[in-house]
This record gives sequence, C-alpha cells and structure tokens, in this order.
Amino acid sequence: MKKIMIIDGGPRKTFNTASMLQKFAEGAASVSDQIEVKTIRLYGLDYKGCMSCMACKIKGKASNVCKFKDALTPVLEEIAEADGLVLGSPNYFSEITAQMRAFLERLAFPWLSYNDYSVTAPKRIPVVLTLAMNSTPAQYENTNCWGVMESVIARALGQPEHVNAYNTYQVKNYDRYELAGFSEEAKRQYRDAHWEQDLQKAFDAGRRMAEKIAHS
Repeated sequence: MKKIMIIDGGPRKTFNTASMLQKFAEGAASVSDQIEVKTIRLYGLDYKGCMSCMACKIKGKASNVCKFKDALTPVLEEIAEADGLVLGSPNYFSEITAQMRAFLERLAFPWLSYNDYSVTAPKRIPVVLTLAMNSTPAQYENTNCWGVMESVIARALGQPEHVNAYNTYQVKNYDRYELAGFSEEAKRQYRDAHWEQDLQKAFDAGRRMAEKIAHS
C-alpha cells in the first residue's frame, strides 16, 4: 500500500490549518483505498530541531534520514518511505511555526552533502505546502513563509504545489479579544465568500496527489 504523510505544524487541532489538511486528506482518500493517508500533529510530539550531532554525516554510515532519537524519529523514517508529503502551517510573523521549522531542519539536514553540496532525499515524491493566514492575497504577494526551506524541498523532492487560505478567522468570537484592528464583519464577508473555496482547493489538491501516486 502507498502512503501520503500529512504534517500539521499548527497548534490548534480543529481550526484553519487543521481544517485545510483534513480536506486534503479527504480528497486523497476519495481516490483509492490503496493509499494510506496519515496525519501527524507536530504540537503533539516532544522533539527538537537539528541537534548538530552530525550522526548523519559519519564516514561509512552517512544517512539521508536523521539519526537523532526522539519522538520525531519514526515520523522521519515513515516520510523516507512515503509516496507523498503535505506540510501545513499557520503564518506567524510571515514565517512558518517554530515547530514546523524545527521539523524541517531534522528532515532536510541529512539530505545535504558536505562533500559536494548536493541535496538528496531518500526518493523524489510530490509535495504540497499549505498555509493558513490572516493576510490577504495582496498582503502576502511578496512573502515566502517557507523561506530557504522551500528551495531545499524543491531540490530534494520536486517543486511543491502551494494551497493557501487567506484572510482567515483568527478566533471564533472577536468580542472576547483585543482585536479592534480587525473588522469582524469584513472577516465574515471574506470567509463567507472564500472559505469553502479554500477547503475545496485543499480537497482537489489531495485528489490530484493521490491520482498521481496511484498512476505512478
């Protein structure tokens, strides 16, 4: 059986990022029951970023999978064998979450060779990057929350597809919080016009990835 790994780098279990990733999973599952779709929530794991132990670079034992042992180890091992990868994060200060960044350090550093500076993953697989954000499309236009890690992913795995949700609700009840800089009415109007479309985009991306994997 083939497998798609979904990595949820958001803190909230049922809000924007989680909802987008759930729809992606549903889209992928709609294609074939021979493709396992597994979601990992990074905020539920006890792990750190790269520990600079250099175990992945030891002569005669070099590995393109992180060798440091903690709760992230089995996830990285599963990704090495997976057929598709989905990474999801909220936009925090125009960047991905700290948990997602730490995960990407552990995922990607073993790919990097200090002999010739090549970047080689265990295998090339389709990748989707998902962001949920308070920014509007115009505000986000010249921003790249994934930073240099996106280029590393592209070199090692293949050019990723982007599926973003913009101008999302930050909370369910704006009356409870000091958020006067935002118009809840404007947020609601945007959400009513776009949120179901965003979820559909995630569903369709899941279906596309699964179809690609099923026919590979």
